[in-house]
Amino acid sequence: MRLAIHRFLADDTGATIIEYGLIAGMISIAAITALQTMGASLRSLYEFVGTVATLAAQP
Repeated sequence: MRLAIHRFLADDTGATIIEYGLIAGMISIAAITALQTMGASLRSLYEFVGTVATLAAQP
């Protein structure tokens, strides 16, 4: 019984999978945040370009 408990406490095979999952989660949160920020600035850029194109097309 003591040997089984020792083996259980020394077993770290699942730790790597959990670490990779945490890293993937952090990367996805960073990517979503960056894309939302970039999306807002791209929206304003396209609105500006659209306004300039509309004004240029008017006689």
